[in-house]
Amino acid sequence: MSLSEARFHDLVDATQQALEDLFDESDMDLDMENSAGVLTVKFDNGSQLIFSRQEPLRQLWLADRSGGFHFDYDEESGQWTCEKSDELLGEMLERIVWERGGEKLDFSEI
Repeated sequence: MSLSEARFHDLVDATQQALEDLFDESDMDLDMENSAGVLTVKFDNGSQLIFSRQEPLRQLWLADRSGGFHFDYDEESGQWTCEKSDELLGEMLERIVWERGGEKLDFSEI
């Protein structure tokens, strides 16, 4: 069953807030901006991650220099899952943040 609009927005808002909190609590040198539902994380080396909501598709999108990734929320597992690779958002972020920022962060709760 598709997520309701309200549930989708609540999930994306909670996910983006959790990401902001996790990055804020890290020792990483980065800048964040959250505007109109788009969270941008800029690393000191110039790379960035952009998280945006795609309301018509009920997806959370992640843009990175390695590509664009579309995540569907699985109510059963409580996780965002990549529609193409089935990789969990948290797993992908652990890998990408290590590659871009050289830090190991725990995204298992995302």
